[in-house]
Amino acid sequence: MQDDALFPLLSALAAVYAAEPREEAGRTARHLLEAGPSHLGAAHANDAILAEMAAALAASDHPAVQAILAGAHLLPWGDNPVAAQAAAAGDIYVVCTLMGPDGPIPSDDFRMGLFWQRPGTYYALHSHDADETYVIVAGDAEWTAGDDTRLRGPGEAIHHPSLMPHAFRAGPQGLLALWRWSGDVNTHSYRMLPDPRAVAAA
Repeated sequence: MQDDALFPLLSALAAVYAAEPREEAGRTARHLLEAGPSHLGAAHANDAILAEMAAALAASDHPAVQAILAGAHLLPWGDNPVAAQAAAAGDIYVVCTLMGPDGPIPSDDFRMGLFWQRPGTYYALHSHDADETYVIVAGDAEWTAGDDTRLRGPGEAIHHPSLMPHAFRAGPQGLLALWRWSGDVNTHSYRMLPDPRAVAAA
């Protein structure tokens, strides 16, 4: 049964957010659990992408790994709320939006979901009005958040206050992370920024 995989998956994702020491993260976790899997709609997944993700997950000891492995194929992958603004980067990653004003779990205050970035690719510098937290589940990335650039791996949470420029280069296994927006969660403020590293990588 579909719910046999989705209930543990949503519970595992909610546990990650509940551990984040921010009130809005706890509210996101509660809303995710209250909505339940019946709101998620039809699954949409790419077998090749799921295979890449599974290889990265197999090398991670994050607590959510087993639940994601069991339920990722049942999620609505490909629903990216900022696809129009980030069109040039769209071939290096895939997004699963679970919550938001236009997401399968409706919320005017939060957006959240899963993010997979392909091995060795660079998501160039960008910013947005929303306050954001990423939590890495599998793989790693050289992560820039404002003036701080360093390698980040499974279990690490990276917080981007509103309008903080950020970018990330996925490691050889790729990068699977949870993302969460709060505050002003509009998408029209999302913008790609001038980035010499992106030019060098092209």
